[in-house]
Amino acid sequence: MNDNDTKRLSRLTAILTQLQTKRLTTAASLAEKFKVSARTIYRDIKALEKGGVPILTEEGKGYTLMEGYKIPPVMFSESQANALILAEQLVLKNSDTSFIRDYSEAIDKIKAVLRTSEKDKANLLGERTRFDQNVNRKRNSSNISQLQNALTNCYLVKVDYTNEEGQTTARTIEPFALISTTENWLLIAWCHSRDSFRYFRLDRITRLEILSEKFTQHKMTLQEFFDKYH
Repeated sequence: MNDNDTKRLSRLTAILTQLQTKRLTTAASLAEKFKVSARTIYRDIKALEKGGVPILTEEGKGYTLMEGYKIPPVMFSESQANALILAEQLVLKNSDTSFIRDYSEAIDKIKAVLRTSEKDKANLLGERTRFDQNVNRKRNSSNISQLQNALTNCYLVKVDYTNEEGQTTARTIEPFALISTTENWLLIAWCHSRDSFRYFRLDRITRLEILSEKFTQHKMTLQEFFDKYH
């Protein structure tokens, strides 16, 4: 096997991982990632198809794998997958670029064994989580896992929240994003009683209940939220 064959085999394996990791993958994004032409990617996709990989083409959108193609060797619960996504955000703050690359590739492989519905939730959570170095070493919240679950499944949440003045009120909220400041974890959520987006410090949530009622997912990214409301 010559060097070109080795490179192609490595690329085919990596493309398969990308297909398993993402809901949809375009030829353009694959070409950019692997520094090859789109025509090369087309040939690679055909090679994978000939090898028995059931790749579906969604016209004008990209490639996707047939649902259920791979039986995962390891099954993660949704909360376990969410914990790994949160850990990825922490790793991205590390100053060692090789460590970041290795961990991100490992996360890609982990996402590859998730079912499509779980994969979509994991990707949503990754997009809706922002982490800054937390200098407060104490654990100041025990609600992150529950709120992750409510966020990715669009469940309404009822909380008792204590403000800076020590006043506690009951709120029904729609979790939108989780961000960490230098001191605390904050939840961005649409508050029904205030009819607007609000920030909630997780250490000030004294009671939390995940309701069975669902809300419609807010169709904007975290960056779009910052651009609109800041």
